[in-house]
Amino acid sequence: MIDETIAEIREMQTHSSSVVAVKATQSLSELLDREHATAEEFERDLERNVSALKRANPSHASLFNAMETVLVNVVGRKDTVKEAKDLLEEVSARVVEDVRHGKSRAAANAAPTFEDGETILTHDYSSTVLEAIEKAVDSGVDLTAYVTEARPRYLGRKIARQLATVEGVEPHLLVDGAVGSFLPECDRVVIGMDCIVEETLYNRVGTHPIVTTATHLGVPVTVVGSAAKVVDDGFVFENEYRPPAEVSLEPIENVHIENPAYDATPMELVDQLITDNGVKEL
Repeated sequence: MIDETIAEIREMQTHSSSVVAVKATQSLSELLDREHATAEEFERDLERNVSALKRANPSHASLFNAMETVLVNVVGRKDTVKEAKDLLEEVSARVVEDVRHGKSRAAANAAPTFEDGETILTHDYSSTVLEAIEKAVDSGVDLTAYVTEARPRYLGRKIARQLATVEGVEPHLLVDGAVGSFLPECDRVVIGMDCIVEETLYNRVGTHPIVTTATHLGVPVTVVGSAAKVVDDGFVFENEYRPPAEVSLEPIENVHIENPAYDATPMELVDQLITDNGVKEL
């Protein structure tokens, strides 16, 4: 099960990091059925497999945090194999619960920060931002939302379509390069995150120029996401470079096509961070 999960995770480059973290954590249940002579032997087996799972998709902070949480709370805690396995089962269930519901709790914390009549700008597609907007509108708030198309993969169109079905939201779709023309009309930028590592926000490419422009214009920036995506140290983000065909369907002679999936934004440009742990003014 673990070997199959490792192979599957390697192919899940575009999946939500929470999906990857849950799948990896659940796969550790295979260790419960293995024979181990001592608790130390079991813990070594756990450490080997956790390390392999982390290496399978090193760009996902939620996976890294989930695996580290399992290790810290299991290794060296119990004296017998049975006790250690019972603890792994308990910790794994708690980690899966936290990962699965962290985004919804973050959205619930973000919803009250929206004000009636507010105009926001959001980038790409964030299920957490979408849920926060839906919760805010359910409470009686009306919003205008500018949504960037998020080239080259156009995922912004997805959230624009969904916002068009939400009564109380007036959505506008624009190309990424047009944000400078519309940010002056916005009260706030509200975006999701892939992860935050040592005071750097990694998110869908295009985030950095949007946040930099917003900062220049004095428009506050709010980042919303699960605390499982915030890593203090020990994690090195690895960018993903996607197929050139997403930028140009036809090859261009003597031209190298660059297509990074994410960019890096200093957190010093962000005004507010909202996670399942609460609202933090920066």
